[in-house]
Amino acid sequence: MRCSWMVAALCLVPCAFAEVVDSAPGGFTVRISTQMAAPPAAVYTKLMQVGEWWNPRHTFSGDAHNLSIEATAGGCFCEKLPDSGSVRHMQVIQVAPGKRLVMSGALGPLQALAATGTMSITVAADGDGTKLTLTYAVAGYLPAGMNTWAAPVDSMISEQIGRLKALMTAK
Repeated sequence: MRCSWMVAALCLVPCAFAEVVDSAPGGFTVRISTQMAAPPAAVYTKLMQVGEWWNPRHTFSGDAHNLSIEATAGGCFCEKLPDSGSVRHMQVIQVAPGKRLVMSGALGPLQALAATGTMSITVAADGDGTKLTLTYAVAGYLPAGMNTWAAPVDSMISEQIGRLKALMTAK
């Protein structure tokens, strides 16, 4: 396994606090909050290097190194695909370097639904480390209710933030 050190680190890192804040047929909100033993600037820098910590199983290409975030309003959280293909996962709508990143869009299987969301990620000094908070509010129409996606989305995003935290801890 290529990232066996990360799997081991995940076992040693306390889990992030994750919750489905609200859930209804028209949408849901998930929030993940965690402490990291690194300064905010380091956490933010690593956050933007998404290909280093995102689980490749949650990509279309199978390779997280094909992911990138262009840190400017209108920028793209995109993925390169074979044969010059690409996927826009989200569009960057606000950047406060070292402090906040806000993106809009639907991740993964949500792209095939009449759904969109806004993801806000903040990093702030907290004691000797950093508090990272991610909130993803998703709305749309699905006959069974968008709320059926709340728990799976919460789980997937929690995993990604856990991987980022493990990477920050391993440094």
